[in-house]
Amino acid sequence: MIRRHFLALALTTGLMAGGFAPAAQAQMAPSVDQPVTITFYNYNLASAGIGREATLDLIARFEAANPNIKVEPIAAPSNEVLSRVQADMVAGIDVDVAQLVFRDLIYAAEQLGAQPLEDLAGEELAAHAAGFVPNGLALGAVDGKTYGLAYVFSTPVMFINRDLFRAAGLDPDQPPRTWDEVKAAGMAIAQKTGKHGFFPGAYGPTDGTFVYQGIVMSNGGKVREGNRLTFADKDQADAVAMLRDLMDSGAHARIDVAAHLDTFQSGNLGMFLYTSAILNRVETAAAGKFEVGLAPMPSFGDKPTAPTNSGSAIFMFSQDPVKQRAAWELMKFLTSDEAYAIITSKIGYLPLRLSTLEDPRYLKDWYAANPKYEANVEQLSRLTANVAFPGPNYRQVENMMKDAMTEAVFGSGDPRAVLKTAQDTAQPLMPQD
Repeated sequence: MIRRHFLALALTTGLMAGGFAPAAQAQMAPSVDQPVTITFYNYNLASAGIGREATLDLIARFEAANPNIKVEPIAAPSNEVLSRVQADMVAGIDVDVAQLVFRDLIYAAEQLGAQPLEDLAGEELAAHAAGFVPNGLALGAVDGKTYGLAYVFSTPVMFINRDLFRAAGLDPDQPPRTWDEVKAAGMAIAQKTGKHGFFPGAYGPTDGTFVYQGIVMSNGGKVREGNRLTFADKDQADAVAMLRDLMDSGAHARIDVAAHLDTFQSGNLGMFLYTSAILNRVETAAAGKFEVGLAPMPSFGDKPTAPTNSGSAIFMFSQDPVKQRAAWELMKFLTSDEAYAIITSKIGYLPLRLSTLEDPRYLKDWYAANPKYEANVEQLSRLTANVAFPGPNYRQVENMMKDAMTEAVFGSGDPRAVLKTAQDTAQPLMPQD
């Protein structure tokens, strides 16, 4: 297999570009019989607190169980980890395993040299993935092969300020289930408490598109079909127009898009649609101030929701057969029952293996003590892969879509026209069929 050259990304991404010398595909070693060191690029390590501590705990447990394998942890924030991987590859530094966000999936597979796991560990991969949630393995697939092994992820859930619900005369035990109910509840909170009603973490430069895509897909839409952009088509545009209607009604908060979490944690927002991975952080911030509730993402009437995944997958870039084996063993451990007992209870991500929730050795007791988490777990039966964009301009295209969606909701123009203009502008940046 020839290791592909990666192309320059659009200048707006600010990422490095470079190339690689061809490298022949080798067969992965059957075991690691001598000491070997592999690198692990990880963005949870770059966070302060429990995310870093839990990840270091996972690495320590893995090394204790695999004494011949030393893991060199390399921390980089989620919005910088791809740049760090590229820079080190250009410098000739071995990149063995990397945690990358799902938006980088196609780029990692087609341009960066990520290994297709079926080619290296086909039977082992199938056996390891047997306990995954439905659609779990598909989250990291490109053209039928798995390049990213789903690792830490979650779905959009509705955080509820139960105290504001009570103050507005609403029942916090009956949170909104549809967008019409969100509108009514948001208007009631705004009018009766003077606080903000609703806000989705779907805008701004730091948020991914998973919340936005989850809303769009729940209305039957999709942001692209192959290389053709479709985010301005009817169902997709109708979903964005719904958010605009919430804004115009006063149900949707008109706040700084980067201040959403702080606004909720300060007790000034009634409903916040975002990743459940922040649950521990939110509950810590709300302690002594207000009671936090959790509900599934709202639906468009009777249409089933399509919760999309946030988070990341882990990719193997190793070329050496022994390092490939070591990398694969690390990847298996990081997506094992033991690992998810830590990842879920300590950080707050969903377990890729639901059996851990029923096993007393892992998450059964924790799950029983955290019943609000059920709102997130319930959505896994409808888990829908967050759609990444292909081609070297993928981040520019995604940003153009996000900017248009933000303008469509916060601006004064016709939301459908705003989306259509952006789609027509972005389409030439997509790969040509």
